[in-house]
Amino acid sequence: MRLVTLERWVGYLSIPLFLILWQIVATAGIVNARLFPPPTRVAQDLWTSAVSGPLLIDLAMSTSRVVVGYVAGAVLGIATGLLTGRIRLIDRLLAPVFQMLRPIPPIAFVPIVILWFGLSELGKWFLVFWGVFFTVWVAADIGVRRADPGLLRAARSLGAPETRLLTAVVLPCALPTIVVGLRTAIGVSFYTLVAAELAGTFAGLAYRIDIAHQNMQIGQMMGGLIMLGLISAVADRAFAGLAKRAVWWG
Repeated sequence: MRLVTLERWVGYLSIPLFLILWQIVATAGIVNARLFPPPTRVAQDLWTSAVSGPLLIDLAMSTSRVVVGYVAGAVLGIATGLLTGRIRLIDRLLAPVFQMLRPIPPIAFVPIVILWFGLSELGKWFLVFWGVFFTVWVAADIGVRRADPGLLRAARSLGAPETRLLTAVVLPCALPTIVVGLRTAIGVSFYTLVAAELAGTFAGLAYRIDIAHQNMQIGQMMGGLIMLGLISAVADRAFAGLAKRAVWWG
């Protein structure tokens, strides 16, 4: 019981201790405070940006890009993974192409995305989609292949059609693995967002970081990084909580 209480308090104190250490290092003359501002300065810059308006606009634009790209990539990734995991012909057709495309980082597509889509939102959605799709597809494909063969044989012996096998046996068996892929894809979507906003835009957290870098506004740069990490962590924890309730057998 005492160990559990200690672990809980350590979890509560982790971020405050990190911020205190950061403040000490930044103000003690150990590093150049101009290049490594303390958290108090970063918080002040974030507050100024929030009050004047750009931070909220950037946050809304970045979040919308992640949501659209993530949902599209997750839905298509699950559907494709179910097909390649269950139908050998489709697997032989698509898997070699996907395995060739999957290692290509989204940032490598930035120049061609600008040519294809210009500065439109479609290009940003595409880059986030690219990162999410392959992560979820791999998880769904693996999950489907790991479906319990004993349950499949039992369902077939009872005369269950393929559609019923998919919904009653294959999908429940695959869901825990799919959920892992979906959760991993949340982090992927946020670092892909950086590449997406470097493809050219006029608002967004990564865009604001780039503008702050050009103007040597280090506090705003670090504030943008903190906001990216914060919303990514919130999204991850929210998804983990929902998944734990929805896929309780995983």
